[in-house]
Amino acid sequence: MNEIAKNRPAWAVALLAGVAMPAAALLLVGPAGVAGVGAPVLAAGLMAIGMIGAAAAGRFWTGYGIAVLAGLGLVLLLRSAGFGPLPHPFSTGLAVLMASLSFAARGFLFSRALGARGWLMALFVVAGEAATLVATATLPGVLPAWLLALLPAQWASMALNTALLGTGTRAAASALYALAGTAAATLLVARLLPRKWPYAIMFITWLALSALVMHRPVPPAGGAAPAAIGLGAEQAGDRK
Repeated sequence: MNEIAKNRPAWAVALLAGVAMPAAALLLVGPAGVAGVGAPVLAAGLMAIGMIGAAAAGRFWTGYGIAVLAGLGLVLLLRSAGFGPLPHPFSTGLAVLMASLSFAARGFLFSRALGARGWLMALFVVAGEAATLVATATLPGVLPAWLLALLPAQWASMALNTALLGTGTRAAASALYALAGTAAATLLVARLLPRKWPYAIMFITWLALSALVMHRPVPPAGGAAPAAIGLGAEQAGDRK
């Protein structure tokens, strides 16, 4: 409660960008569009609530916990917005856990490195990576593959997209490894501050895992998409 009282603007931004805006986007696009934008919206929400929340609280587990809860809530909303039954519930849950881990770790690092101003850095990073999610979802192919392979938000979107519409965990293995590996390296740096040398470990790990994602790309959504959209639209019609 003390962290919330001291960082009300940060928590307001985290809840707005991580919960309210993604929820509104899922409800706005309707059954026909929710399958196409569900994964990027979920990724953006997890990034905002996990990273800004951890930076505002100054605690990794706080950011991680609220990101997981927000992610599960958005997944439930995704279904109520017109998406059919999850084809891979385990893969979806694993993607939410790994993405939350990575984003909360970065937020915790920002709080350790910048103190009370860490959430502003988190907000800056969230805005930048969210912009790439929007560009990728609305204009496929506009950004080069090597750039997308460098961004944890894109890893999360890839993993979530495969879980929701593709073949599940194995297909998204490279993205899941990248999220978990960068989270571990980031937490190591945060724990060892103010030493500077661990940053080299973090950047080497990030580049190596980005190369893994680049050379073992997550495949596009498979045959689960039409079934999910069709069932979701049918259920939405029945509710009317």
